[in-house]
Amino acid sequence: MLNKDILKTVARIELSVKGKLDAVMTGAYHSSFKGNGMEFSEVREYVPGDDVRSIDWNVTARTGTPYIKKFVEERELSMLLMIDASSSSEFGSGTQMKGEAMAALTALLAFAATKNNDKVGLLIFTDQVELFIPPAKGRKHVLRLVREILYFKPQHHGTNLQVALDYAGKILTRRSVVVVMSDFLDAGFDSAFKVLRKKHDVLAVAVNDVRETELPPVGLVELEDPETGETLLIDTGDASFREAFMRESRKSAREIAERFARMSVDFVKVMVKDDFQETAAPLIEHFRRRAKARA
Repeated sequence: MLNKDILKTVARIELSVKGKLDAVMTGAYHSSFKGNGMEFSEVREYVPGDDVRSIDWNVTARTGTPYIKKFVEERELSMLLMIDASSSSEFGSGTQMKGEAMAALTALLAFAATKNNDKVGLLIFTDQVELFIPPAKGRKHVLRLVREILYFKPQHHGTNLQVALDYAGKILTRRSVVVVMSDFLDAGFDSAFKVLRKKHDVLAVAVNDVRETELPPVGLVELEDPETGETLLIDTGDASFREAFMRESRKSAREIAERFARMSVDFVKVMVKDDFQETAAPLIEHFRRRAKARA
């Protein structure tokens, strides 16, 4: 049985992605991805201007009148949402932790996919693959994925993107949309991304908190690396230190974006905000631009 707090949290997330935000995302999502090919729809009489290569010679011979085969794009896709559940996802300086923001973004994407009759699956990883839920359809399935992201208790604390990407490549038997949500505080995953994008449509979503890029002047603060447990005492009252911290964080963010550009992998940076519409805005804008480019 699910307790009331879990149900309330999941219901709140579902409510936050419904309405205008959901409608915009659904439309942009539908226009952004190609299906898995073309499937036969019907035959109709040939009219001048039709491609003669589409003529159905069997029907034409039977009727004595030229007919052509009509094909439509096979729309159904599978989406795999890969969520980083390493200990760094438990960080948050506002009303939401990064993990909760990823759950809401998952709901937004998953509902858009479901409305397009696509299947959605979930892979939760740390430095190991912790959980895999095969792609399926429906609202109940989407809410189950949200619950797992919020309340799943991983066995490990670190991050190993290569392990997760290699696993995804093995289980995905047909072309899929793969969305990887992480802060990408890891190394050595470039080759795994390159291999995956050869067969699948891959999007990397960096989820960050504002306090990972800038610090307020609040005096001495002890920071702890959630993945290693290492602690460090810093003086946030030192303006030169805060400026150096900001420069380094921006440099790191720029290097990550450039890294994905070199890999030819679509990349979106999301900053966790108290207002979910603000959090989701860069992701929705990415799909809008992609849909416009495909039109």
